[in-house]
Amino acid sequence: MNKILELIGRTSELFTKDIQIKNTDLQNIVLNSTFLVIGGAGSIGQAVTKEIFKRNPKKLHVVDISENNMVELVRDIRSSFGYIDGDFQTFALDIGSLEYDAFIKKDGKYDYVLNLSALKHVRSEKDPFTLMRMVDVNILNTEKTLQQSINNATKKYFCVSTDKATNPVNMMGASKRIMEMFLMRKSLDIKISTARFANVAFSDGSLLHGFNQRIQKNQPIVAPNDIKRYFLTPQESGELCLMSCIFGENRDIFFPKLSEDFHLTSFADIAVKYLKGLGYEPYICKNEDEARNFFIKDQKSKSKKLKQWPCLFSLSDTTGEKNFEEFFTDNEVLDMDRYENIGIIKNEAIFDESKLISFESTIKNYKEKLSWGKDDIVKVFLKMIPDFRHKETGKYLDGKM
Repeated sequence: MNKILELIGRTSELFTKDIQIKNTDLQNIVLNSTFLVIGGAGSIGQAVTKEIFKRNPKKLHVVDISENNMVELVRDIRSSFGYIDGDFQTFALDIGSLEYDAFIKKDGKYDYVLNLSALKHVRSEKDPFTLMRMVDVNILNTEKTLQQSINNATKKYFCVSTDKATNPVNMMGASKRIMEMFLMRKSLDIKISTARFANVAFSDGSLLHGFNQRIQKNQPIVAPNDIKRYFLTPQESGELCLMSCIFGENRDIFFPKLSEDFHLTSFADIAVKYLKGLGYEPYICKNEDEARNFFIKDQKSKSKKLKQWPCLFSLSDTTGEKNFEEFFTDNEVLDMDRYENIGIIKNEAIFDESKLISFESTIKNYKEKLSWGKDDIVKVFLKMIPDFRHKETGKYLDGKM
């Protein structure tokens, strides 16, 4: 069984049957289409790129700001799948840059544009400057690439959202909710679809990915014991995005259906399973000092002998942490019959043009003055989402081990 599935408490991939039913259509459409994947070297972007690549597209261009991750993506693809007949190229570009605009101007002809770029961490709201970059990446760059796609007669634009956009309590989730509003406006000019989904297990920068780093560096495993999340495998994240991109109707939001095989799992439970898979028993520490000092002096040899690993499990008290996950609200219209394990939120082109214009104008004004605070951006978000329940505790993940 897939090792990641085992760690998140599942026995099978979630979307296997839905992919099998649609596989012939999926194969034929990809084979005869051209694709641009933006943010393609991130964890979800790489998964999507692989799903497209292995179906032999006519053209597949991948853009990402991370040169190193892009190199690894190409190495991974060459080692796993080899080559395709079509045009496969990668470009280390910032989509907010003039260089990216020149790249789009030179060609820019794609049947499908998939935007997987995002600032995804709750910790990104700790300071006003990173928070403004989140606005840029999650909202304004989406608007920009949407318009470029319209100008180039793209058939379909897909943009990844998040479950945290549903009744958001943090700025990251709220930024994605606002992004969805901008998508609705542009849906009058181009077909769009998106996906809200759960945590991608062992994705770059995630807590679970951090477990690997801690083991390599002989450092303790730290996790909240009161936070439970739904998890997808990297492959499942790629499948859900591609299914939404290819088969989603205009304004559809795809999400994974809850089932017996798809359930909430705590980070602490995964940590214990992860360590046991490596042959270690968790050694529960009382505080950060005990955890940090575990490998000092005699403890190191004791650990190897007893095969223990220090763990610090505690209650979550940081800003923006949502205690539960949800993919849709009571007010949203659902189609739960089209697929076995994929649900769909159906949307009309409902948006407040004046609010969108005001948002753009206010953010532009702050940037021109080179002066804004976190409270300023929170107020702008509240105008867009009046019932935004921003959870501010004054504590951030960067202030913890």
